[in-house]
Amino acid sequence: MPTIIDLTKPIQYNANDPWFMKVKIKHKPHRKAKWLIRFLGLPFKLFPKNFMGWADDTIQKMGVHSTTHIDAPWHYSPTVGGKKAKTIDEVPLDWCYGDGIVIDMSHKPDNEAITIEDLTADLAKSGAKIEAGNIVLIRTDRDQFMGTNEFPDRGTGMSAEATEWLIDQGIKVMGIDQWGWDLPLRYQIKKAKETGNSELFWEGHLVGARKEYCHIEQLTNLKALPAFGFKVAVFPMKIVGASAAPARVVAIMEY
Repeated sequence: MPTIIDLTKPIQYNANDPWFMKVKIKHKPHRKAKWLIRFLGLPFKLFPKNFMGWADDTIQKMGVHSTTHIDAPWHYSPTVGGKKAKTIDEVPLDWCYGDGIVIDMSHKPDNEAITIEDLTADLAKSGAKIEAGNIVLIRTDRDQFMGTNEFPDRGTGMSAEATEWLIDQGIKVMGIDQWGWDLPLRYQIKKAKETGNSELFWEGHLVGARKEYCHIEQLTNLKALPAFGFKVAVFPMKIVGASAAPARVVAIMEY
């Protein structure tokens, strides 16, 4: 039997999440369903003897980027290389399953971008070989801050050059275990204002306006994986026209 390792953040309300990430779920108890069935016409005397009703739940608030999710090309730009960008329901499912590679960037300090040299150095160290169709996961260990108000502001981030280099190796799907793909958002804004450089903001994401790719954000548990020798499945919810979708991301290891 294969070993399945969950790489997905739990979906739940967390008071420390910023307002734009908050999830709200209403859990409805079993007894509520009894009254629905009675309203639809079934007398109480005809209810099954041990019928407690059924539990139900409503997601009252959850943005598609609020938890572990995969971004579609549409998120980065309405076009890719002059053609309409794919929304999440248009992303081919064969992009979403493949051999996994973990690149360990856990040593990189907060607010320092990951370079091509960083990627190639770790690949040389681990012996992992990138091939077209692989799913490449960037380990930063910033998932340790999930559930704290520090989470959006802690992390390294992928440079435009490193992102484009992975795409040029034939990688369509890549992911990271921190809040976002780029350097922390507030840090990007601060540096852009300090330097006057309009090319600093969202540089990794904006590669997607030139070259087609998807990335996964808010992964967790990458430290449980080897550098290679496993499969990754990252199938998004089929939300028509959406820029992203929550996904249950798992690694599958055959022994």
